[in-house]
Amino acid sequence: ISGYHMREAGCTAAQELGFTMANAIAYCEAALKAGLEFDQFAPRLSFFFVSYNNFLEEVAKFRAARKLWAHIARDRFGAKDPRSMMVRFHSQTGGSTLTAQQPINNAIRTAIQALAAVLGGTQSLHTNSWDEALALPSEESVQLALRTQQIIAYESGVADVIDPLAGSYLVEYLTAKLEDQAKEYIEKIDGMGGAVAAIEQGYIQKEIQEASYQYIREIETQQRTIVGVNRFQVKEEISPRIFRVDRSWEERLKARLVDVRRTRDNHEVARCLRDLEQGARGSANLMPLIVDAVDHYATLGEVCDTLRGVFGEMRELLVI
Repeated sequence: ISGYHMREAGCTAAQELGFTMANAIAYCEAALKAGLEFDQFAPRLSFFFVSYNNFLEEVAKFRAARKLWAHIARDRFGAKDPRSMMVRFHSQTGGSTLTAQQPINNAIRTAIQALAAVLGGTQSLHTNSWDEALALPSEESVQLALRTQQIIAYESGVADVIDPLAGSYLVEYLTAKLEDQAKEYIEKIDGMGGAVAAIEQGYIQKEIQEASYQYIREIETQQRTIVGVNRFQVKEEISPRIFRVDRSWEERLKARLVDVRRTRDNHEVARCLRDLEQGARGSANLMPLIVDAVDHYATLGEVCDTLRGVFGEMRELLVI
């Protein structure tokens, strides 16, 4: 259950929490409606959060997420299994925080964000590479991103204990504050009829748009400092060596796709896609049908085209 892309689109930490938990509630209600027991599927749920630059706020956000979900699972859904109340989450450092100006500074941003995620209790972590604002990452920058994680894990000592910032007055205050703010969003979304209704009404999109606009305005007016962007600029910068894709790879991949389509059993592929279409038009579990299609070498595009033919394409509701 991901809050990552909402945060990257511009929402605040409290919105990331509130909207993610509201989405999680909607998923769980759909599973219950389908006849599953909460403790049957909840231990397998996982979350995906981003880690941004406000170090202590991000640590508190992850801590607040665990409190929020534990209460939601127990009080709203009647969880009995302790695993159903756990927030297992993956985190990724903030892609939208990477700057094209003075890009090597991004290595420092990534290190701070990664440390916040670890102190907040993440189970797994993706560290962005410093040159991703410019291109796909180079092998050297990817290795540095990996070494950032390894130094935190093996040299810093912060991973040796659980919740090392617990008891800090400021961290506990921020945790409670973010939890309360997220609860307000959840209650408002509940009042609209849930996350799906809130999205259909454009509420969540509007909140993210306004938060994103406010963030950009703060940068433009220098109420918020972004090093190298609106303060501490340099007149001349050395252009870094960035990764460039060998265009011959495109031809090799296209040739491999042609060969797969030539050698696979196209009658079986057609059958799988027909079964998938029929399942999509009914109420069947689509996952086994998708796996069957892929096992027979149906391509991602063919699977998506089949589903697109039934469900159409989402058109984003923009609210000004």
